[in-house]
Amino acid sequence: MARLSQPSTTPDGRYIVVRGRLWRRSNPALAADARQRLVDELMQARRTVQTALKHKDAVGLRQARGRVNAAKTALGERGPVWWTDGAPDLNRHMARNTDYADWYAQSEDQP
Repeated sequence: MARLSQPSTTPDGRYIVVRGRLWRRSNPALAADARQRLVDELMQARRTVQTALKHKDAVGLRQARGRVNAAKTALGERGPVWWTDGAPDLNRHMARNTDYADWYAQSEDQP
């Protein structure tokens, strides 16, 4: 079985980089047990999204996606940023088009 590599993390720890795109990380200030509960809820909500899609359940899908959003917001991956220095949120931006461009150009993740 192939082993999946961990995505790169920006030097400030705010984002991971997947195929050149920045994705906001969870708030590192969350307590481990709280973070795990939220991750468990996120995974269950994602499974519920799959089930709703499979059964073409529009109401269930809307509710499940709301649960996914709530969990990701509570984790700090969506909604207000968890850092306090006023830096902008670059979630979903291509790393090469941000202040991380020089760092990314030198990273091993470059295609």
